[in-house]
Amino acid sequence: MKNTEFKLIISDLKHLPRAAEDILAIAGNRRVIAFSGPLGAGKTTIIKAICSKLGAIDSVTSPSFTLINEYLTENGETVYHIDLYRLKNINEAYDIGIEEYLYGNAYCFIEWPEIIEELLPEESVRIQISVGPMEERILHFS
Repeated sequence: MKNTEFKLIISDLKHLPRAAEDILAIAGNRRVIAFSGPLGAGKTTIIKAICSKLGAIDSVTSPSFTLINEYLTENGETVYHIDLYRLKNINEAYDIGIEEYLYGNAYCFIEWPEIIEELLPEESVRIQISVGPMEERILHFS
């Protein structure tokens, strides 16, 4: 999907499972997916739906205070959920070992990735979420 843009609209929470399937299909074998958008746009909610599709057996919660949550799937695979909202600079990302997560083989879902944009693998899926006039969520992929 290099240099291609795609848009997905989630008009209702009941559409989340299908949206999660679509996001995984668009990602293909790319494992780093970065979610940007304002507070309340639904980043964590969408990541929960994706983790559910991947068969996460752990409870998926926001890593706002822990920065990184690790979930195990039914297949024994690890999924990382990272929230960088509280980081002040890129050095703090290095301090938590961000590169190990970005360049491993596990799925890595990142909220508020702007502070580490220069570290994201080139092939990462970048999703910008906005809220539409009818409260739908509009996901722009690049």
